[in-house]
Amino acid sequence: MDGGQQSPRPQPPRRAPEREGSHNYDIERMDNGAGEAEWWQNASSDALLRYDDRGSVHEPLMRKRTVNTTSQIAIVGANVCPIESLDYEVVENNFFKQDWRSRKKKQIFQYIVMKWTLVLLIGVLTGLVGFFNNLAVENIAGLKLLHTSELMLEQRYFTAFLVYGGSNLVLATAAAAICAYIAPAAAGSGIPEVKAYLNGVDAYSILAPSTLFVKIFGSILAVSAGFVLGKEGPMVHTGACIANLLGQGGSRKYRLTWNWLRYFKNDRDRRDLITCGCAAGVAAAFRAPVGGVLFALEEAASWWRSALLWRAFFTTAVVAVVLKTLIEFCRSGKCGLFGQGGLIMFDLSSTVAAYSTSDLIAIILLGIIGGIFGGIFNFLLDKILRVYSIVNERGAPSKILLTVAISIITSMCSYGLPWLAACTQCPVDAVEQCPTVGRSGNFKNFQCPPGYYNGLASLFFNTNDDAIRNLFSNGTETEFHMYSLFIFFIAIYCLGLLTYGIAVPSGLFIPVILAGATYGRIVGTLLGSISNLDPGLFALLGAASFLGGTMRMTVSVCVILLELTNDLQMLPLVMLVLLISKTIADTFNKGVYDQIVVMKGLPFMEAHAEPYMRHLVAGDVVSGPLITFSGVEKVGNIVTALRITGHNGFPVVDEPPLTESAELVGLVIRSHLLVLLQGKMFMKEPVKTSGSFLLDGFGAFDFAKAGSGKGLKIEELYFTDEEMQMYVDLHSIANTSPYTVVETMSLAKAAILFRELGLRHLLVVPKTPDRPPIVGILTRHDFVEEHIHGLFPSINPHNFHSASMGG
Repeated sequence: MDGGQQSPRPQPPRRAPEREGSHNYDIERMDNGAGEAEWWQNASSDALLRYDDRGSVHEPLMRKRTVNTTSQIAIVGANVCPIESLDYEVVENNFFKQDWRSRKKKQIFQYIVMKWTLVLLIGVLTGLVGFFNNLAVENIAGLKLLHTSELMLEQRYFTAFLVYGGSNLVLATAAAAICAYIAPAAAGSGIPEVKAYLNGVDAYSILAPSTLFVKIFGSILAVSAGFVLGKEGPMVHTGACIANLLGQGGSRKYRLTWNWLRYFKNDRDRRDLITCGCAAGVAAAFRAPVGGVLFALEEAASWWRSALLWRAFFTTAVVAVVLKTLIEFCRSGKCGLFGQGGLIMFDLSSTVAAYSTSDLIAIILLGIIGGIFGGIFNFLLDKILRVYSIVNERGAPSKILLTVAISIITSMCSYGLPWLAACTQCPVDAVEQCPTVGRSGNFKNFQCPPGYYNGLASLFFNTNDDAIRNLFSNGTETEFHMYSLFIFFIAIYCLGLLTYGIAVPSGLFIPVILAGATYGRIVGTLLGSISNLDPGLFALLGAASFLGGTMRMTVSVCVILLELTNDLQMLPLVMLVLLISKTIADTFNKGVYDQIVVMKGLPFMEAHAEPYMRHLVAGDVVSGPLITFSGVEKVGNIVTALRITGHNGFPVVDEPPLTESAELVGLVIRSHLLVLLQGKMFMKEPVKTSGSFLLDGFGAFDFAKAGSGKGLKIEELYFTDEEMQMYVDLHSIANTSPYTVVETMSLAKAAILFRELGLRHLLVVPKTPDRPPIVGILTRHDFVEEHIHGLFPSINPHNFHSASMGG
């Protein structure tokens, strides 16, 4: 389809105005698609033969095929689904103009107030969900660990393992079951899907209410099951789902509808709300409001403006206030085992971060290590996810079995590996109780006698948040043995790779921070003789380096870590280590989220054009044939075109006798055509009507975009033979100011224009006036590398300088 969803076969021929020297097809001659087979055979030649102005045939470019046939499907939760593009362009037709002209100050004020009310609601709801997630995880996982520890104190070690492993297994199975059967799109972190949505790609059900439900409860169950994953990535997806639910006026399917949200029935306003939801998700996950805004700006959003920055900042501020209020309430002990747990917060402000030249050398080394480990992590994760996709495609039972297998491996590692570590005598000057009994903390007793603790168990036998807190703790130079840190790093690195990709909501932030903090502490311990920095600070810098190496984010990660640790003195060091690790890792591969976007088949458009696009012009990749409509078109032609194509946009061309010569009126989209056909305001003669004819019969909100899955479909409409022979005027619903480019424009320039403006259709017009007024339409799919390489096999995208053809 236009904008990304591509039919597996070429689209039917265009209906063009009769002109000398042009090849014309007519929908009326096609018996409801019966003539398509013949056309298909004629159009499948290896080269596109064009007629020049003199009517002679020439072959300007050797094109392998003339129509988009590469598959445009997304793999969401291992389910293959079609892709639709989002239309962020304002459709400036007569209804839109009339609506804005008729709006009074009161209605404009109501619109602005509703926008701010919605971002307030997004902040409140995302904050509540973030707090609920932490409350549930801390209590479920806390009860599991508490009961296991009590059994170990009684030296009932095998029973303790059965309780620990059995609890993990039940929780993991429940998380996988609801994910596999209710909302497969909820698997993974969700950040790649949200990133693609904000880029203009709408894959099926990624922001549906069912996905939101599974994301919340599946994340709680998966984190409580002891997996090496986090709830931070899923919180971003959760915030986006909440914003989408509010922005589209609820859900008709689940009987949650709000008609008063009619002002937001367009992709542009929903995109702004989902951007705010994305920022709110990060703020709720890390209690980092500024970091949330910067994450949305740096990693998620493809389009930004100052008004959006202000609203996103307001949303994250609301999240911070909600979380602060609820956590203060829990300090009184009314939240079970939650207390001050969860919401990974570390206060390193008491640590003096005075650093010397030798410290800087150690930090540069950390950055290099983080970049190398990050590049290797992304490479291995790509291979593992491809294997998992084969398993997951076998259906829900296979997804659950894979999750169960990883759960058993994780439980065996978490319970078994601490037995390899020796018991250590409790330090005399320990600030906390040693060993800790009946709660989370640094000094886990595990199998050790009284007065001793197991350092490796302090990392494995805690929630992931508490393990990070232990690694980041200052003044604990001798708490963790080098042997324990090496075992923990290898285990977390491998388990993090194995866990991401199973059918549960899972985030990558926690595994990456855990592994990075571990090797940071290893480097800090090894270099203790030449460095004055605390190992806890090295753990923070190690986490930053690994985050930079895997996710390739700099500004947002830097601010998030500073908000987490409350240590502004570390700013120069964190900046340095992030820049080094990102630079090193970029020489290996792309960031982890960019890799997953590609793997899922989502046609993401980068901010820059690929170099090989400068060798082509817009007219080279336009796919044809194209269907155009007359300004006053026969109903039967429109119905036939909608039934036999999946196109979303159709150019409208006025032809004689309506005009002296053929001219481009604008672009009409499928959903508007369906609304017009449903209204059945038809005419018996092909005459142009006055603007009031349709304006009196329809309102602007009749053409507003419906929520997910609510739009009209051509199959739902029925027409008599008499109606099929009647006419309808398309002038009032056509977007009279679509974006157009001349066919000789560089494809690289067209790609940047397409992405920056958030377009779904970019019309290509001829350079010379003595031709039909429209050459074709560029959609997202026309910029996909596979499609361009399919048209021009001699152009190697990875070695573009060898290509010899140009525009």
